[in-house]
Order: sequence, then C-alpha cells, then structure tokens
Amino acid sequence: MSNYNPDTYIQAFAALGEYLRQPDEQLQNIIQTEKQQNAWFTPENIQSAIDSIANNLTIFNLNEWLAGYDINANRQPKNVGLVLAGNIPLVGFHDVLCVILSGNKALIKASTQDSRLIRFLLNKLVEINSTIVGSFAFVDRLQDFNAVIATGSDNTSRYFEYYFGKVPHIIRKNRNSIALLTGNETREELHALGHDIFGYYGLGCRNVSKVLVPAGYDFRNFFESIESYSEVNNHHKYHNNYDYNKSIYLVNRDKHYDNGFLLVKQDERLASPLAVLFYEEYDSLEAAQQQIISNTDKIQCVVSEAGLQVNNQVVKFGQSQQPGLADYADGIDTMKFLADL
Repeated sequence: MSNYNPDTYIQAFAALGEYLRQPDEQLQNIIQTEKQQNAWFTPENIQSAIDSIANNLTIFNLNEWLAGYDINANRQPKNVGLVLAGNIPLVGFHDVLCVILSGNKALIKASTQDSRLIRFLLNKLVEINSTIVGSFAFVDRLQDFNAVIATGSDNTSRYFEYYFGKVPHIIRKNRNSIALLTGNETREELHALGHDIFGYYGLGCRNVSKVLVPAGYDFRNFFESIESYSEVNNHHKYHNNYDYNKSIYLVNRDKHYDNGFLLVKQDERLASPLAVLFYEEYDSLEAAQQQIISNTDKIQCVVSEAGLQVNNQVVKFGQSQQPGLADYADGIDTMKFLADL
C-alpha cells in the first residue's frame, strides 16, 4: 500500500526548498568538497544548481505546477527506472521530483559523476517526511521496472532503446541551446548571455553552444560585454580545453576569434567543443527562425529577445539555466507521462 499523500509530499519538498535556501554546515561542507570527487563541480556551480532548485520548491510553485495534472492519490505506484545524467550538479533532480510527486517509485541509477549530492538531498527529504522513504531507491542495475526515463548521449540512446523499448519510456539524446542576436542587444543583455554560455563551464544541454547573428555582425561589443567571465580560464580543465582547441584552429589555420578565454568560430554545427562558441550568420530573422524550427529536435532552448515563434522554449538572456518546474527537458511533459502510467 502506498503512503502517497500529495499535500504532505508537496509540503515536504517545500520544506526541502527552505532548507536549501538556508543550508546548514553539513550541506555547506558537501558544497565545498564535492570538487574532490568531480573537478567540474566547483562550489559556485553547485550553489547555482541548488539555488535553481530551491527557487522552484515553494508551496505556491509546486501547487501551481501540479494543478494541471490529474494525479490519483490512491493509484498503485509504478516502478520508474531513472538513468540520471551527471554533466552538471543535480541535473537529475527534476526527474526524481516528478516520479515521487506523481505517486510512483523512483529506481535511481545515479551517475558516477553526481551521486553524492542527489543522495544527500533525498536523505534530507526523508528526514523531513519519513513516509517518502518508500518512494525511491538507489540501484546499481535497473530491474523490475514498469517505465523508464533515461538521459544520455546519441550513442547511449541506442543502447537505451534496445533495453527499455518494451516499456513506456522517455529516452533523451544530445541537445544544445542556441542564442539569436539581432545586433541591437544592450551591454547588459550580452553580459547576461555570458551566464548562458559559461554557467557550469558550458557542460549543460541548456548552455548556449552557438549564436545566430545578422550578416556582418561585429563581435567587439559581445567580447567587451563578457570580459568579466575570464575567470573560467582559471579552471584547469576548462583551460586545457581552451588551449587544445586553440592549437587545433591555429595548426589548421581555421579562422576564429579569440578573447583569451573563449574561441568563436563560424560553423554550421550546433554542438561546439568546450571553450568554443560556434556562430552562423543569417540574412533575415525569418530565415533564422526557420533554421531553428528545422533543428527543433536538437535544440533544448533558445535565448533571444527577438519575439521568435519556434517550437523550443525561448528564454531571456541569462535565463537558460533557470528552468521552471514545467520547463521539461526535450519539451516532453515528464509529469503527464508519469501521471498517465
């Protein structure tokens, strides 16, 4: 028999949000030391991820989000296998949140890159409401599942399809985010775009890896506006990627711009290497919009103030890494999928 009670579970997650907004010494210690497990998980990056989650976990936000779904509190819970990514801190938390609040049980296969943080948050949740303990389990291998949500690369997606294709599933592949500039952006907007490019060192699918710019665009204003992000190059792994890609472009005599911590190169591809921003010129906003629409399945979100009418989520400058509860990965409504099981 399930202990699921929507109201008390919502209150528990809201209490977790309150805790994350006022972290104790134990959480502060994890924030400071996690980089010893994963060098990319700096205290700043973990705090950014925690702040994003905490902002969503309020009674008002949770109730407003769940009001759009028909969740039967007396349902027989289904076992939902979760294969979590580990590219940025706590990137799998939203999937776990969805499974638990839909009245199902999460079988969590955490990434080796990000297992301590998610375990800590869920243990804290159980401290807040002990009945939630039956709503999730960490597993080394997925079995006895009724549905699966798996996040990986284009390569692992084929593996996921093979193993999980016979049950209801959401399988996510590689995605990247882009920005569309008109040339009329203010310094403040371009500076905010720096958050979208450099947040989490550019490792997230919501990070901007490419910009669409009008023909003949002058990058000087852009480079001046993002100068304050130069400290990313102090991180040894980021710096190694910057040096490596710079040397390749120089050896191959590839035309590119270089401001000392970011390489900007004209390229048709969406996914740029770390420390590189691709760009492509457009002749008209209509053509640029059509290009975005034709790549819908490869784009996570679009950063722009140009009033675009596209299928992907469009966000303001600086907001790509601040998804709301209903800003679902790949545009697939995870909560509806789970409520309908």
